[in-house]
Amino acid sequence: MLGVRGHIVKWAPQLEVLAHPAVGAFWTHNGWNSTLESICAGVPMICMPCFTDQFVNARYVTHVWTVGVQLENGLERKTIEEVIRRLIEDEEGEEIRNRVEDFKEKANFSMRSGGSSYETLESLISCISSS
Repeated sequence: MLGVRGHIVKWAPQLEVLAHPAVGAFWTHNGWNSTLESICAGVPMICMPCFTDQFVNARYVTHVWTVGVQLENGLERKTIEEVIRRLIEDEEGEEIRNRVEDFKEKANFSMRSGGSSYETLESLISCISSS
């Protein structure tokens, strides 16, 4: 019964959706923007890259940062269920959720005054303004 436990739409405000506390995971192609938005929202990822840089981003998410899992072996219902259960129910999922929450805090700190992203942008603005 679609609509009771989920709803599929053509477009949604991704940042608002990711910020909602009911979101337990984000199924993503791992484009750079989507990957960063998921990290900034503290939401673990189900990675299913399609082309180009998405494969590298998904590899970082799953094997380096370990804030998501790769959906492999096709789109069978059982496979999808197993991946979702790994993230939502298993001890591994709890570790992933804790790690992505830590990444969220670091990302948000970097954008505040004194943070690396904030200071780098300020430096760029200063450089452009002085020309």
